[in-house]
Amino acid sequence: MSLIGFMKHVYLPSFTQNSVQLRLGTRGSRLALWQANHVSNELSALGYEVDIQIIKTQGDKIQDLSFDKLEGKGFFTKEIEDALLSGEVDFAVHSMKDLPTQQPEGLMLAALSERADPRDTLLLLKDSVTSESPLQIKENLLIGTSSARRKANIKALLPGIDLKDIRGNVPTRIQKLRDGLFGGILLAKAGLDRLELDVSDLVVVHFEPTEFVPAPAQGVLAYQCRVGDKEVIKALRKIHSFDSSDCTNVERRVLQMMDGGCHLPLGVYCRKDQLGYYHAAASFSNDVETALQSVKLSQSTNHKMAEKIYESLVKLFNNN
Repeated sequence: MSLIGFMKHVYLPSFTQNSVQLRLGTRGSRLALWQANHVSNELSALGYEVDIQIIKTQGDKIQDLSFDKLEGKGFFTKEIEDALLSGEVDFAVHSMKDLPTQQPEGLMLAALSERADPRDTLLLLKDSVTSESPLQIKENLLIGTSSARRKANIKALLPGIDLKDIRGNVPTRIQKLRDGLFGGILLAKAGLDRLELDVSDLVVVHFEPTEFVPAPAQGVLAYQCRVGDKEVIKALRKIHSFDSSDCTNVERRVLQMMDGGCHLPLGVYCRKDQLGYYHAAASFSNDVETALQSVKLSQSTNHKMAEKIYESLVKLFNNN
């Protein structure tokens, strides 16, 4: 069943039937504003006028805690969703990997963007590398990430490294690396690409998503609105990517069955090849110190793919 659906609601009309102005709620980080301007440009090309409104979230206000210590699952989205429900804005753009799998009553995901590069990236100071091979890094190198999933993945790949939480937007994290507070940091490649950041002074390692498995829906933007807001839904469906939906439905269904948010050490990645076959990879661990368990699956449709991945992960943990 698609995760994009309708729910019972109280309809709060936001504009007259003939209006083409849409109020967009977004976080205020440089990356969030890139995302907001991206969807604004797409809708403007179709004749819609978009007014971008910045909303601060819990995740923006609290900078001294790692993601797994923040309460709840929607700490980058709740305040924006409250603004939607109250009628202050008409739709919101989110990094889909930050969204809980269960939509609040009265809200829905109306559309998804095409997927950007889903890979995770390791940025290293040049003196952190001991030879020409970027992965031959110094023992006990300090790597920064606040993602439990990235911690588990990098520990499985490089057990000799040390880890420390890092917060702040993407440019801030890169500056902390350049200042020598870390020997390396882990980031999503999509964010680096969207911000067009110059990292030529650093060693850059891109991990294959089938091995260093990204967060469910990493690289995809989700456009959220009120259920029944027909004019907004109609506008957003014009820019919807069905290919993204086909694959992220698998990924987020696994996340839903694991009962997790973006703090869960779970990676799920699904892609559709040119022949229409689906290929998925998943990895999970209870914590950084627990062995990473991995599953791969290919089949001709995405039907029950998430359920098979979930059952395989559970079976692996029961046998270890």
